[in-house]
Amino acid sequence: MSARILVVDDEPDLLELVRFNLAQAGHDVLTATTGQEGLDAVRRAEPDLVVLDLMLPDVSGTEVCRRLRADPAHQELPILMLTAKGEEVDRVVGFELGADDYVTKPFSPRELLLRVQAILRRSRSTPEAAPHRLRHDLLELDRDRHSCTVDGEPVDLTAKEFRLLEQLMTRPGRVMSRQRLLGDVWGSEITVTERTIDTHLKRLREKLGAAGDLIETVRGVGYRFKE
Repeated sequence: MSARILVVDDEPDLLELVRFNLAQAGHDVLTATTGQEGLDAVRRAEPDLVVLDLMLPDVSGTEVCRRLRADPAHQELPILMLTAKGEEVDRVVGFELGADDYVTKPFSPRELLLRVQAILRRSRSTPEAAPHRLRHDLLELDRDRHSCTVDGEPVDLTAKEFRLLEQLMTRPGRVMSRQRLLGDVWGSEITVTERTIDTHLKRLREKLGAAGDLIETVRGVGYRFKE
């Protein structure tokens, strides 16, 4: 699965490490050392994926992400964030802006390659036009009938629980921030807090029983449905 990948990072050693390992895996790798260079490279080269450091000397990685998502030509461009261990706030902001995944420094080249491959696989798969039924192992969600079953047995979900599960299942492998889930499921109900998400997800997992483990917690960020 060869792809054109742009790596944006201002640390020379890390930039070379990422470039080398991606190239060894058969990818065409472009590099940039500042946010503005990265933005220019995206518009010039049209990469298949951007590996983006959040801590850049001029334009921050979160700002680069925001600008790309604001541009109709690059709204669907996959973005993998590189973050330091303590950059939880920036990581959450990155997901709210539409980043696809993240790798925390220090990271192993193998972890990076696996995440890159997963993102490319999702971005290149042919999406179904709003499938009526979503299935994963024992779990099935019927969107038309508004029903859920685990191993053929019905599961009684509230409207909000159903909507949460639907949002996660339609984006397998993609991290959904609490803020994003709040917006998608609760909309303009401003009295709802992010803690509400955790409460509903805990109850949803309990109801799903053996299938509850399909919903993964991404610490400090939100949730992800297993790919």
